[in-house]
Amino acid sequence: MKKQSKPILFSAFSLFFLLALGSATASYMAVEVEDEREFDYIAGSEKGPMHWGELKEEWEACKKGKMQSPIDLSNQRVKVMPKLRDIQRSYKPSNTTLKNRGHDISLQWDMGNAGSIKINGTEYFLQQCHWHSPSEHTINGRSYALELHMIHVSTDPDVENSIAVVGLLYKTGAPDAFLSKLMGNVRSLIGEEGERKMGIIDPREIEMGGKNYLRYMGSLTTPPCTEGVIWTINKKIGTVSKDQIKLLREAVHDYAEKNARPVQQLYKREIHLYLPNKAATPN
Repeated sequence: MKKQSKPILFSAFSLFFLLALGSATASYMAVEVEDEREFDYIAGSEKGPMHWGELKEEWEACKKGKMQSPIDLSNQRVKVMPKLRDIQRSYKPSNTTLKNRGHDISLQWDMGNAGSIKINGTEYFLQQCHWHSPSEHTINGRSYALELHMIHVSTDPDVENSIAVVGLLYKTGAPDAFLSKLMGNVRSLIGEEGERKMGIIDPREIEMGGKNYLRYMGSLTTPPCTEGVIWTINKKIGTVSKDQIKLLREAVHDYAEKNARPVQQLYKREIHLYLPNKAATPN
């Protein structure tokens, strides 16, 4: 009987983990709008960014929220925080699906199988990544050619901030190696909302650049603009080719060729800068 206890305990733990993971996935998907027909990015449109908060009661945070994303990451508002930690990444290869969601192109991993990151001791599992062009976040008022968002969710029901997003910015230049591997399949999705099974892809192939990053509390950048999202923006600016940007814009619907939400007010929020092995300096 004693020999059976360990397998039984392991099986129960595995079941609990899978149920928690499924719950976290459902929770995130419930707050991220998949039906792109409900909103658009056209300036002056009745469904445009200025009116998202008026389209549905549950989207009112888009208009009334005080912790909205994206923001301008201004040096004047940044505080150097040397006590922050390196981002602990434990990614691994997993099956993926490439989706044209109308308003963006998304690469989705099997939830829980692609590894995770740790922030302040909490583990956040990689769910998907998607691209915005031009960038949604700006640095000192400067916009970039492209922005990649890597979406992570926590399975811990006691964690207050269950969504963590890692953002990577790109300027035009040499092609991005990770995007290059996807371009053929992105091209096959031009003009249609659909998906392609991509097989196993290793998220470690996404070039993170250096360890310096900016951290602040914000929101989802699409309706319902849910707040309490932990944002980590890598300071290293990558490069992407004009052809890659063009293809990402051609694949989505016309109104989303430029699918960046305008920057939002910072209000009283702080932006923290992590510079490893450097002491804090006054602004």
